[in-house]
Amino acid sequence: MKRLLRFFRSFTPFEVILWAGSVIAVTVSFFACGNTDLLNLFGSLLGASALILVSKGHVAGQMLCVLFAAYYGFVSYSMRYYGEMITYLGMSLPIALAAVVSWLRHPFRGDTSEVEVNTLKKWEYPLILGLAALVTCGFYFLLRALGTERLIWSTVSVFTSFTAVVLTFRRSPFYALAYASNDVVLIVLWSLAAAGNSEYIALVVCFSVFLLLDGYGFFHWLRMKKRQADPPATS
Repeated sequence: MKRLLRFFRSFTPFEVILWAGSVIAVTVSFFACGNTDLLNLFGSLLGASALILVSKGHVAGQMLCVLFAAYYGFVSYSMRYYGEMITYLGMSLPIALAAVVSWLRHPFRGDTSEVEVNTLKKWEYPLILGLAALVTCGFYFLLRALGTERLIWSTVSVFTSFTAVVLTFRRSPFYALAYASNDVVLIVLWSLAAAGNSEYIALVVCFSVFLLLDGYGFFHWLRMKKRQADPPATS
């Protein structure tokens, strides 16, 4: 019980407002667009909740990301966005599982409610981008063979998603910028889908909310990094 109370008390008033506003925006857009599949609403709310927890460096957020990856892979399959499906089920989900292990192994001062922020070595950035480029090239030909809708945008999504999940695994604040870039790609993808079916406007709103949450996550992780670098106060 004490741990649960500490968990809720860790949220600032701004974070509570941010999360509540995200939930309201996603829910209102869902019903306003005539959607009836409550599983889709649950998935969107799951994603928003995961991101607010990840922005705080809480390992529970990564656990929710695993569930969201499975959900979004199913939704992408139904829309023939095979790039999104393969990216989330074949890449994001397993790396999110690895990130859970990584975050549990690197708690800040032994407290699993906050991960220790990592500073990447300079050579890691070109390595990650190079790997992302190689993976993206491979996916392009696979997705083209599968007849993927919106091939170019789906391919770009592979690049941004891979970069984001690897940076998350490595506990870098720049994970949030990579996810924000991916959010922009997804907003474009689902906007194109919404042009033919207004129900998908709800997903455009959903990923717009995710963009806001990832933006907050970047600045919060920078503050976390600065705070963690300060020596503990002595009595």
